[in-house]
Amino acid sequence: MLLAKMLRLTNAVRLLRFLTVSFAFVQLTIMPVLAESEQTFSLQGFGTLGVARTTSSDLQFVRDLSQPSGIKKDWDGRIDSVLGLQGGWHINPQVEAVVQATTRYRYDRTYNPEITWAFVKYDPTPSLTLRAGRLGTEFFMMADSRWVGYSFLTVRPPGDYFWYLPFYSIHGVDAAYTIPMGENLLRVKAFYGNSDGKIPLADRQWEIKGSPMVGAFLEYQISSWLIRASYANITFKNDLPIAGLVPASSAEYLTTKDRRTDYYSLGVVYDQGPWQVQLMLNHIEQGNNALEDSNGGYLLAGYRIGEVTPYLGYSWVRSERHAGSDPYASRVIADSHSDQKTSIVGMRWDAARNIALKAQWDGVHGDPTSIFPYRNDPVNGRWSGKMDIYSLTLDFIF
Repeated sequence: MLLAKMLRLTNAVRLLRFLTVSFAFVQLTIMPVLAESEQTFSLQGFGTLGVARTTSSDLQFVRDLSQPSGIKKDWDGRIDSVLGLQGGWHINPQVEAVVQATTRYRYDRTYNPEITWAFVKYDPTPSLTLRAGRLGTEFFMMADSRWVGYSFLTVRPPGDYFWYLPFYSIHGVDAAYTIPMGENLLRVKAFYGNSDGKIPLADRQWEIKGSPMVGAFLEYQISSWLIRASYANITFKNDLPIAGLVPASSAEYLTTKDRRTDYYSLGVVYDQGPWQVQLMLNHIEQGNNALEDSNGGYLLAGYRIGEVTPYLGYSWVRSERHAGSDPYASRVIADSHSDQKTSIVGMRWDAARNIALKAQWDGVHGDPTSIFPYRNDPVNGRWSGKMDIYSLTLDFIF
């Protein structure tokens, strides 16, 4: 217990040191332009202390595919716990530098702090925003804030919808333009950059760093409704890490290098009075033979009663089967199969200012072949496709 506390303290110190060094670099880089400007600095943070367990000993449940291992029947704090700090430096009314750092369970089984955002934002007009640097990914609605648990009604973003999106940041640029339409707003945004990350697969890692990403979305806000349609794609720079595990002919058939995957999504959010309702849909087209195309979505509704918000949800994901060129290829393709539905019941209690306690049950009902969203192959094929997940979290911002 003492060792665990020391490790958490060490990670927090590393995070603060990392953020301080990053801001020092930004300050030294652009200091010459600041002589005649009024500057303000802000420092904010967020975090989640969470534990969860499942009713299965066959597969490990993970928050998303960026995590190398997950949880089983014992209470575990790895998958949801996170600490983040974000600093904003308003150089003048039009220019701001932002750095965000987080520590969480990473692809390499460590909690090493990492810079997730580091960009300069420029607002040449009230309607146009330009950013450059390390940016959060916005393939789907709310995707760029997936680790800010306080901003979500649920314990975690529904996995059936977000599992296929283990990308968190890009090195690139984006531009957003807002058009007032009476009392409503129309917003258009486009981005381009290179991926920064790795995806753990079994005991290997799929290197996606340097893979080009491009996308755009159209968003319309009318009264209490927010509607967004988006498109994005990634062209993978490298093949899956299966070299030496399958024959050369199978590896060639399963190549992902220079192959593009397309992401389409539609999101609708209603938030007024006591009601909060979300509907999200996506379709993913894999431009390679190794991974299956998929469709996913979720419907979530919460009703505020004072400081307490009970909520109900239902999510689903299903990928489209296709045969491989040989048994080796078929086995790899089968590992990317998903076919399941999840019922969600939970409650959020805003216990104090900027603090929320959540309790949630997820009931997974799927086909036994639905193994892509999890870690470890089922022992002797014993996975039934059914699992309950119990979660408790404390979310906070400061």
